[in-house]
Amino acid sequence: MKALVTAVDEGGFAAAGRRLGLSRVQVSRLVTALEDHLSSQLLVRTTRTMALTEAGQVFVERARILVNDMEEAEAATGDLTAKLKGLLQINAPMTFGVSHIAPAVSDFMRQHTGIKVSLIVNDRFVDPYEDGCDLTLRIGDLEPSSLIARKICPIRRLMCASPGYIDARGRPRTPADLAEHAVLHYGQMGNDLHWPLRGLGASNRLPVAPVLCSNNGDVLKMASMADQGIALLPAFIVADELASGSLVPVLEGFEPAPIALHAVYPPDRYRPAKTRAFVEFLSQRFHRRPPGGPV
Repeated sequence: MKALVTAVDEGGFAAAGRRLGLSRVQVSRLVTALEDHLSSQLLVRTTRTMALTEAGQVFVERARILVNDMEEAEAATGDLTAKLKGLLQINAPMTFGVSHIAPAVSDFMRQHTGIKVSLIVNDRFVDPYEDGCDLTLRIGDLEPSSLIARKICPIRRLMCASPGYIDARGRPRTPADLAEHAVLHYGQMGNDLHWPLRGLGASNRLPVAPVLCSNNGDVLKMASMADQGIALLPAFIVADELASGSLVPVLEGFEPAPIALHAVYPPDRYRPAKTRAFVEFLSQRFHRRPPGGPV
């Protein structure tokens, strides 16, 4: 199966042989033996080209998963004694990357002195395929794709405002009261904006008309602290301000369900030991100390 998958990925037996450390003839014989075992032709070969048959297309799709699983199992066994080394390339959201991933990277590097790290923080989704990252960390719902997304931990969300704003405008008692308040929204201005609050019935969607929108949580936090309105934000962004009293929670009990931190990576590329080790490190770290406090 590995010979077949590699031949398909590399575009020929000779290239597959170079990758596997075999001759072109040996790769060809392995694929022929697999076809004999299955009693089905998987490849159509000519002197210059090869192409998958219909049966081959179906088989390769499943075989690639098994081959990747086998490689990971072999690598995991070697990881028990191997020293982690090399460059680990990580992409993370701006605020979360600075406040939580940067300290985690430092602790990880202290444990694994052979690791070098390139940490890029921005609020744009980075595709690991196109940008060459080992993994991308993202918070919230993800668009369907061929990428693998492993959930690291849940992250609590809450609504908050400054004491000055509450003194001037009053404290909302129900989600419907937000219609009379200034709303600070994470995202872009649009015609169908809503907050996914609990206790609103089947949809749990409250329409909002924000006075300020931004794609960065720190912008909304600063606006909220300047008495500009009520913001809905992940707890890790406002944890210090809530502790100091410069922001206060509102509409407690109506908060949205937690969102998730995911580690995103390609499914069909061998994931090095350093990548798997860092994902596991984050899972254990944030299980002990959830970002922004317990969910």
